[in-house]
Amino acid sequence: MRRIGASEDKMFDALGNIAIAYQMVGRHEESLNIRWDLYAGSLKFYGEEHGDTVHAANNYAASLLELERYAEVKALLRKTMPVARRVLGDSSDITLRIRWNYGKALYMDDGATLDDVREAVTTLEETTRISKRVLGGAHPLTARIESHLKCSRTMLQLMLRAVGECVNDTSK
Repeated sequence: MRRIGASEDKMFDALGNIAIAYQMVGRHEESLNIRWDLYAGSLKFYGEEHGDTVHAANNYAASLLELERYAEVKALLRKTMPVARRVLGDSSDITLRIRWNYGKALYMDDGATLDDVREAVTTLEETTRISKRVLGGAHPLTARIESHLKCSRTMLQLMLRAVGECVNDTSK
């Protein structure tokens, strides 16, 4: 494509398709590397305040999630969420996906604290409300967000129960 003088947009599209193909066949590291290149390229070509850059950031975060690199996901999406809300709005499909991925990274991390899980529940509750309003309760994205909301609530209950048991043990 470079040889025939394809535009940067077309190059990004082709690389995105290759990343998807790698992901579909379980080659997650290769997919991650391409998604990083796409995100870095989008930052350089479009700048931070562009919808394509926000989308590339979310795709990169999704690849990081697949590899359970939660700290990197959280750092990236903490930076990207305000930009997504500003550039695309709270009701955008991409903004919803960013918030969903951020919530997942918070509670799925083995090192998640009680505060992390509380933040995950809050984030996923808000995201579910927006998704239901914008997409409807039967939309597949809404259903997936709700599923993770349920898991994060279960995690929160388990952690609160464990804290309660520790407090009871020390009072004996």
